[in-house]
Amino acid sequence: MRILIVGGGIAGLTAALSLHAAGFQPLVFEAVAKPAPLGVGINLLPHATRELTELGLLEDLQGLGVDIRELVYLTRYGREIWREPRGLAAGYAWPQIAVHRGRLQMLLLEKVLERLGPGSVRFDHALTAFELHDSAVTAHFASRGGAGAAGAETADLLVAADGIHSTVRRTFYPGEGMPRWNRVTLWRSTAMLPSFPPGPTMLWAGHSRQKFVAYPIGHDPRSGETLLNWICDLKAEGGETPAREDWNRRGDPEDILPAFADWRWPGVDVPAMIAAAGAIYEFPMVDRDPLPRWTFGRATLIGDAAHPMYPIGSNGATQAVIDARALAFHLRRSSDVDSGLAAYEAERREATSRIVLLNRAQGPDKVMDLAQERAPNPEDDLDARLPMSERAAIAAEYKRVAGFDPATLNAKPSYSC
Repeated sequence: MRILIVGGGIAGLTAALSLHAAGFQPLVFEAVAKPAPLGVGINLLPHATRELTELGLLEDLQGLGVDIRELVYLTRYGREIWREPRGLAAGYAWPQIAVHRGRLQMLLLEKVLERLGPGSVRFDHALTAFELHDSAVTAHFASRGGAGAAGAETADLLVAADGIHSTVRRTFYPGEGMPRWNRVTLWRSTAMLPSFPPGPTMLWAGHSRQKFVAYPIGHDPRSGETLLNWICDLKAEGGETPAREDWNRRGDPEDILPAFADWRWPGVDVPAMIAAAGAIYEFPMVDRDPLPRWTFGRATLIGDAAHPMYPIGSNGATQAVIDARALAFHLRRSSDVDSGLAAYEAERREATSRIVLLNRAQGPDKVMDLAQERAPNPEDDLDARLPMSERAAIAAEYKRVAGFDPATLNAKPSYSC
């Protein structure tokens, strides 16, 4: 079976490795002419780390990133709202790993080229159109480097891993328009610091209208410094979704420093972290509505092309990895391509739709908004107004919906079987 994968990001490259491990020979088409380790930090939750472990990547991942052992939510005054163990410390059979997105993508690319061969990824190939046939699909590509058409390919299956602005999705749903913006802008960057006193911890502070997030994504063994990923969220009162061209706009520290000027607690100095940053980038917090269908003939969606979601709960990249593994599993196990695609969509579409909608309702971050609403002042009795049992229920429900309840995940059958 000939499989074309459109998009060489985390979803597409994981799909290539997964399909190859299942006995197929996919071909990846990536629009950029030269890949680069762009982006900032992401978290790979244990259900993603499990899948990458089964692809033989755990040692590489742990060499690149940081095993996260704890999650802590704070109010904007530094009062603790919720604390829970993460990864191995929470009883999972697999760790939670925070890593630089670009470094992860370069690792996946290296493994695809190593395992599938140097011709398995074609760069400077942007999908422009495709046609579905009875049992095949023909894809047309163009060069962004000015060389014009890059040719056409016919295959048994087209896997669309081309992100939130997916050409394939737009073909299926031409009236969908731009992604939905919730009026929150994220300023994201990394900073090399002598240390991060909370340690291998995901730190969340504030609430949905003003939030600070930080966690380590690497260590320099020579200097002992920590590479910290941080995010500042601020919600605007109005405005339209920024133009697509502005989604990677360079940010100015002065745009956020006044809002976080007094966010200092023992071991955490938010203004100092912002001041120590390299390049800062602005992104709108966007998603899209869940779809009634992913698969049309011999073309299907995965990752952000299928279910872009708010970056709440650390599930974007994780769900893309699981899509890739599930797709390969069902194609291998099914008697024909069409039944394999149907089984893949039946497992993944509704499951990811629930996460998209729960993230719109703030997912596990909901405890931060509840703390702000019920105990907005430092002297308020938070424990009386937001019982610990309610906080625990919110955390447990998100794990259940997102597929990483520890006991359930540890007992789940492997996609490699």
